Amino acid sequence: MRRGGTGVRLTARLIAGSFAVVCVLVALVVATIDRRLHVRIADESALELAREARLVAIEWNSATDADSLANAAGAALGHRVTLIDPHGHVIGDSEFDGPALQHLQNHSTRPEVIEAIATGTGTSRRRSPSAGDEEQYAAVRASLGVARVSVTTSVVEQSFDRARRDVLLAGAIALVISMLIAGLFSRSVSRPIVELRDVAQAMAGGDLTRRPRLTGPAEVGELAGALHAMAEQLGARLLALETEESLLTGLFESLNEGVLAVDAAQQVVRINRVGRTLLQVRGGVPFPASELPEHRALATAIRAALDGEATPPAEVVVDDRTLMLTARPLADGGAVVAMLDLTAMRRLETVRRDFVANVSHELKTPLTIIGGFAETLVDDDPPVEQRRAFAETIRVNTVRMQRIVDDLLDLSRIESGGWVPNPTLVDVAGVADDALAGVEAQAAERGVALSIAPAIGGSEVYADPLALRQLIANLVENAVRHTRDGLVTVFTEVDDAGVWVGVRDTGTGIGAEHLPRIFERFYRVDTGRSREAGGTGLGLAIVRHLVEAHGGRVRATSVPGRGTTIAGLFPNEGQLAAH
Repeated sequence: MRRGGTGVRLTARLIAGSFAVVCVLVALVVATIDRRLHVRIADESALELAREARLVAIEWNSATDADSLANAAGAALGHRVTLIDPHGHVIGDSEFDGPALQHLQNHSTRPEVIEAIATGTGTSRRRSPSAGDEEQYAAVRASLGVARVSVTTSVVEQSFDRARRDVLLAGAIALVISMLIAGLFSRSVSRPIVELRDVAQAMAGGDLTRRPRLTGPAEVGELAGALHAMAEQLGARLLALETEESLLTGLFESLNEGVLAVDAAQQVVRINRVGRTLLQVRGGVPFPASELPEHRALATAIRAALDGEATPPAEVVVDDRTLMLTARPLADGGAVVAMLDLTAMRRLETVRRDFVANVSHELKTPLTIIGGFAETLVDDDPPVEQRRAFAETIRVNTVRMQRIVDDLLDLSRIESGGWVPNPTLVDVAGVADDALAGVEAQAAERGVALSIAPAIGGSEVYADPLALRQLIANLVENAVRHTRDGLVTVFTEVDDAGVWVGVRDTGTGIGAEHLPRIFERFYRVDTGRSREAGGTGLGLAIVRHLVEAHGGRVRATSVPGRGTTIAGLFPNEGQLAAH
């Protein structure tokens, strides 16, 4: 009985609520339509009168009797038609004839007449002094005066009343139909809702064998399906929670930041892999926070977070690592500490500062020379030979600065990824011939012999042609610059991973302590001699980046006084594609 009574009460509430909503909606619709319909009918009436007045104005001419025209138009239109001369005298009216027409007031002060004379068309709504009732007027300027058509507002109101009755009738019909539909809908909704309530109560009581029928209108049916699915999945939720815990643990361990959690008892209860690496922690959790590395900033941050105070990010150095340390309190009284390793970033900043200093130093000397000689040429008037010498010095230093800038641009484009190699099979001997041709004069001057020695099976290499030419040219220029009365050879070697392309010379050689750094930008073994020889200090850095862009690597071997060998490995076609 209780279930049936509940269903009836629910149905009754749904019907009552639907009835109230429909009544309010119908009332709002009727009120809105009533107001807008009244305005629309009034506007349409004014437009219709204006059109009729315009038609009468067209028919009114000097050959037509004004009063006869007004009578005929009034009979045809069913409205009062008035013809007014330019001085405001009524010379024709469909409702007044003879003496009555002569006694009509002057109409020059009528609002619609004034507006028609000024703009061509005028309208107004007011009580007529001659007719005695309220009328709607529309006047149009004509060639002989003003043509006016009017109708009593009672006619307009009658049209509005008829339209209102139609709207009210439609609203009543809609209300009845809506209530019938609402009654049917309420019964169809209340039955499955009551059933869903009973099933939910049984499930809350621990009876997971109850299932709702998977039928019902729209959302009710979806709710039944959801309740059924929930009953089926309650057992699986425990397994899902375990899986989620595993996922969160994996996510916690994969963070790039080091994170550790300390409970209210100052025990480290969680620490991820990065945190262990940064703090060099080896043991398992939990362990006392006192066993963490002894660092004042770390201990202070943990203590403040345990006291409920968040610490702002602070940069600290722990075991030669620069860390950004942040601590936050937890709701249960514990604390969580996040550590971001800034060591690599700070190292890059140092490299950047060194790079800026090196560039400034490299450009300062030629700029000073150019400025000094330019001032001498401007302020003094040296002999012609001396001027030529000064100009040549300026040109040489300008070329040097241009080479530095060009090498910097090339290096920047390669490092930033703006240049991507387009490798093809390239004949090493052909590229080497072009590169050697550019240093023949300098080599002859220094007594250096040039040769090409490709290995068997290494005459071709899979590389970008322009990159390969730049690599060989840079290595050959370096070799000639540091060799006198010797030999410079472009060679290849075949390797399982690809082909080595390099240059060996019999020059001054490089000390073992310098070899690890010769591929750094602006690094020079002998600063004075390298600048004097015209090097920029960027050639080998460009070589390294060109080779690495192909997926290869560089190597350098040297014996002081006996020569240097520098080469780059270009991987085979399949290995380069994988790279």
